Amino acid sequence: MQPYIDQILAFITLHQHWAGPVIGLVSFGESLLIVGLFVPATVILPLTGILIANGTLEFTGVLLWGIAGAILGDAVSYWIGNAYGPALLKSGALRKRRRSVARARLLFYRYGFLAVFGGRFMGAFRSLIPGMAGIMKMPQGRFQLANVLSGVIWFPWLLLPGYLGVRGADALGASGSAAILAILAVVCIIVIVSRRRRTVRQPLNKQ
Repeated sequence: MQPYIDQILAFITLHQHWAGPVIGLVSFGESLLIVGLFVPATVILPLTGILIANGTLEFTGVLLWGIAGAILGDAVSYWIGNAYGPALLKSGALRKRRRSVARARLLFYRYGFLAVFGGRFMGAFRSLIPGMAGIMKMPQGRFQLANVLSGVIWFPWLLLPGYLGVRGADALGASGSAAILAILAVVCIIVIVSRRRRTVRQPLNKQ
């Protein structure tokens, strides 16, 4: 996998005008049902943040393409799940990952909107939960709201470690507000989910 990562980074370093579309494709692939399990965006994007911080790449273009790719990837996954329904769970790719699929399905069943929003930050579930939302016929308006909100936070969140690694404390003044908002959003999700879990468990314990 490392040679492919090196090739992508070398390409966007030499061809800066293609950096936005290429990173957009990486972000799209990372968010796409099943495909996302094989796309190393969580490695490429922090390294892209380094290239932005040292002035090699232009920030705005990469940011817009990356967010658009993340949102579109989840949207396509939702549409695939919605179109094929439960039959999709019998496909070879998903049957090989029954445990992850079962967990993603349970997570969505319990938390719905929050699962779609928070699932983007949860590794292997990132490319599974949007498809589950489609399979389980989540209203598209609610799904797309969670999709857009999470995509706007997730992409710069992955750029931030590399960016801060180069700019250090000086970058905090410029990017601090965005980082704080992202942190607060994730913390709120964790608090809400943990409270809902306690609420579900309490009646069971009483029984």
